[in-house]
Amino acid sequence: MNALAYQNRSVTHHINGHYQAGLEEQPVITQGIVSEMVFREDQPWMSQLILLPLLRQLSQQARWQLWITPGQKLNRQWLVSAGLPLSKVMHVQARQEQQPTTVSAMARALKSGNYSVVIGWLPEELSDQERLLLQQSAEEGQAIGFIMRPVSRVNLSDRQNFGIKIQSNLYH
Repeated sequence: MNALAYQNRSVTHHINGHYQAGLEEQPVITQGIVSEMVFREDQPWMSQLILLPLLRQLSQQARWQLWITPGQKLNRQWLVSAGLPLSKVMHVQARQEQQPTTVSAMARALKSGNYSVVIGWLPEELSDQERLLLQQSAEEGQAIGFIMRPVSRVNLSDRQNFGIKIQSNLYH
């Protein structure tokens, strides 16, 4: 199932010393999608590097962005410095231990069609039933759902055992 279509946007290309108008294809969400980002709590900047360009692009839509965070307020200065318009960001604080409530709130928001993206922080992995509920809701509302989940220490140690070390003479 393809979650992206392409919208033509006019751009200017420099060809043989002259600027010419052309078309650049930009992805636009036409179907819903849910994605999960597992992150290390000691490296929050990594998820910011990945998400911020997409969130800035989605902020150009007429719809809102909903952030459901565990007990912390969003820093307004950080949002502005990240290039996200405060006028399109809604924030709901959820209790860390209330994953079913957070999943239910995400599903309602995704289904409504009022949000281009719904970002929820969850302490544990989703069940298959929760994942299906979110996916169906995102498809109905043509929205993106991001599940942010910290890596547990158990998962982190397991991943190191299964990791592959790639040697390269480019760096030696």
